[in-house]
Amino acid sequence: MRILVTGLLVIALSACANMETQVSKPEWTLLIHGGAGVMRRAEMTPEMDAAYRAGLNEALDAGARVLAGGGSALDAVEASVRVLEDNPNFNAGRGAVLTREGVAELDASIMDGRDRSAGAVAQVRTVKNPIRAARYVMEKSGRVMFAGPDVDEMAKTAGLDIVPPDYFITPRRKDQLARAMAGEVTPMDRYGTVGAVAMDRQGNLAAATSTGGMNAKPPGRVGDSPVIGAGTYADNASCAVSATGDGEYFIRVSVARMICARVAMQGMSADQAAGVTLDEVKALGGTGGVIVLSHDGSVALSMNTEGMFRGRADATGVREVGIYTDE
Repeated sequence: MRILVTGLLVIALSACANMETQVSKPEWTLLIHGGAGVMRRAEMTPEMDAAYRAGLNEALDAGARVLAGGGSALDAVEASVRVLEDNPNFNAGRGAVLTREGVAELDASIMDGRDRSAGAVAQVRTVKNPIRAARYVMEKSGRVMFAGPDVDEMAKTAGLDIVPPDYFITPRRKDQLARAMAGEVTPMDRYGTVGAVAMDRQGNLAAATSTGGMNAKPPGRVGDSPVIGAGTYADNASCAVSATGDGEYFIRVSVARMICARVAMQGMSADQAAGVTLDEVKALGGTGGVIVLSHDGSVALSMNTEGMFRGRADATGVREVGIYTDE
């Protein structure tokens, strides 16, 4: 175990790389992630490392501006996720991994902790920012989830930004797909999702998650990211969660909802609930990570992998980004 001290904050990284800080609740808090998995320094060039950290900081800036200006947690998580969707280094929006057919199929969800309203979309192919489509579903449709070509048509009618399918495709992802189809998948190709959770000055919680899914996935496959209760959950009475990892296992464990249930019903801290729930995932054979923000202000950026792109900011001036488990 390595102990990091920042000012008066002590962060303990346990065997499953859980990060928790118990402090008096700040006026606002924002956590983000950009995916968890096998992240080895030897396989990460200095340029890649710097690009990932810059992207995380840009996403923190976007959400923190909303919260510092008195905006809502819901607006903040959408703002952060949109930045990550626009950054081709992360597996969401532009730069998402590709299906076996060589197209991007995108999933996203968002949830408001005030009344547990939620929206989700799956198999999106032309909506520039899937998280915007998820919010539209939440606020305008009277439903929770839509999937397939009808989502793209709905978003177009609603006036959301529409792009051609090749907008999402980058040379890096084409190369990853080619290697996967040739049976040469590397560990760093496995994971990718982006997400954010926030608490605003009114104490309201929100969560958002967006992904391109798995590299070389069968067309039509949907993971946990758009599944409310698996990849995303928010409830002012418990916590807000965004998850990343082996989607099938996260769905089977109902990861996001289970974490919040443990906070609300068993009195666990964010870190405790995240650790126990990720242990369940691991027992089934899955790996990944979560960001968790509890109603009492406790936070967790937890993983049972070698790393997770992650960041944190709050009203007290805390500002952190990390990639590897030992930082």
